[in-house]
Amino acid sequence: MREPVISVLLTVYNREKFLPAAIESVLAQTYLDFELIIVDDGSEDRSLEVARQYESDSRVRIYSNEKNIGQFPNRNYAATLAKGDYIKYHDSDDIMYPHCLAMMYSLLKAEPQAGFALTSGVRWEGGPCPMLLTPRMAYQREFLGFGLCRCGPSDALFRSETLLEMGGFSSLGTHSDLLFFLGACARFNCLLLPADLYWYRSHPGQALRSSDAWGYTVRLPGQMYKMLDSHNCPLTSEERTQAKRNLLYLVAKPVFMDFLKGRWKRAYRRFAESGLPLDAWRRYFGTPRRDRNAGAPLDESGEYVMPDLSVYRP
Repeated sequence: MREPVISVLLTVYNREKFLPAAIESVLAQTYLDFELIIVDDGSEDRSLEVARQYESDSRVRIYSNEKNIGQFPNRNYAATLAKGDYIKYHDSDDIMYPHCLAMMYSLLKAEPQAGFALTSGVRWEGGPCPMLLTPRMAYQREFLGFGLCRCGPSDALFRSETLLEMGGFSSLGTHSDLLFFLGACARFNCLLLPADLYWYRSHPGQALRSSDAWGYTVRLPGQMYKMLDSHNCPLTSEERTQAKRNLLYLVAKPVFMDFLKGRWKRAYRRFAESGLPLDAWRRYFGTPRRDRNAGAPLDESGEYVMPDLSVYRP
């Protein structure tokens, strides 16, 4: 049998309450050439039992880990099971709108220069989508603008070879996806897609609300700083200097606010565990500067570059 074009990977851990709606939203897609791979990570509730109720659908394949291996190792394992030319993660507590796969696939397929595509819950700054970003433009948007890589795996559609070349997600805590996207943006062109293609559910059981999440957040700046120092960083020397100033400011501001409010231990922990080199504070601490149009494709007259929408005609 011919392999599906898109592999949708749904990784699960203790989500029996939300799982039926998440699965139904995939099966309701207007784009039909996909497989749905569900990998339960040793759930202690009825998640696996709920998933088994959909086995009669030929598009659904279900796997179960003997023991819990963790969020990002499970995402990497799920990717090894994929047969499609494109890979789309879908979280077990989110809802994919019916047009999601059709929109993401058609736009990424039409842009062969892009290794992967990103959507968002809010519109992207800097002009209309689809918007092709080079590695330098992506880093400008992240470090000199107002962010790009603060996305989750569900925001992306990958070409399978891109995900394979990246080697999957590292196990560096709740922000491993952000660090993965920073690495991907340094190596591949990224296609920004229209927003609001799925619903991100917010609830107390999310990893970002766990007791460990704050500690991972505190250590994130140091990991991002290393990427700015990497030989793969696509920014110019001047841009890199300003990016480091902006990053240090993101640490200094909450440290100062904690200090003013008498939360001295918390302030010290933010500073000490940030992972930023002490020498960086002497060399780069200064005025932050960000631009909403950082990384935006502009023409010679400074106007936003309009996408060639004719390539998307059916």
